[in-house]
Amino acid sequence: MRGSDPNKFGDRLGDAQKARQAMLEKARAKLAALAETKPDRDAERARIAAEREKREEQRRLEKEARLKRETEERAAAEAARLEAERAAAEEAHRKANEEKTKLAQLLADQKAARDARYAARKSRTGKR
Repeated sequence: MRGSDPNKFGDRLGDAQKARQAMLEKARAKLAALAETKPDRDAERARIAAEREKREEQRRLEKEARLKRETEERAAAEAARLEAERAAAEEAHRKANEEKTKLAQLLADQKAARDARYAARKSRTGKR
């Protein structure tokens, strides 16, 4: 402060009081300015919150749809896997039965050939 003597205690106290008063006036002016714009800021915050809620709701719906789609895909894949396993088991069973039939036919043919040889041998030895 220009007119005051910094060496005098009273002048320093007065300068400090004036500085505090100036800071207080500045803060009051700022609060008044903020009070004037409060409705606009509140409306902006409400708009932003509404948009955020809308985005969150959209994300939630997309997530539900994605989860439902994934569940359906997993169920379809599981059904396809079970069908493939059933078909593979049926094919294996069919092949096993076919092998059994071939083996039974082979054994029957071998037995018939053996019986024919036995009968031929008996008929040869029976003629002597």
